Amino acid sequence: MAKILVIEDDTQFCQMLAQMLIQAGHEVETALNGVLGLERFRQSIPDLVITDIMMPEKDGIDVIVDIKRQNAEVRIIAISGGRRAITPQFNLDSAALIGAVQVLAKPFNREQLLAAIAAALE
Repeated sequence: MAKILVIEDDTQFCQMLAQMLIQAGHEVETALNGVLGLERFRQSIPDLVITDIMMPEKDGIDVIVDIKRQNAEVRIIAISGGRRAITPQFNLDSAALIGAVQVLAKPFNREQLLAAIAAALE
């Protein structure tokens, strides 16, 4: 299975994602913001990164740009629930333009997540 880095600022949601991925047989690391996510990425390059878009300190768009600069081959799934005036689809469209191979709007279910991972890793 894949080595996956999950970057998500919502602690409970991050833990839930990690648990789903571990149950599916993946090796998982987590980071609660973009700065920590990039540090973990540099320490141990994963097969796949799942990153939220709207995060404090460093948002997911900046994270995707930085990861792609370091390693253009790494597969990225962007996730977003949007915020106030910004729709999730705007965030996800932006992420796809800069290199995310799959996007998921929150909320999503386990099957949608696993299908996105399978497609991203093809």
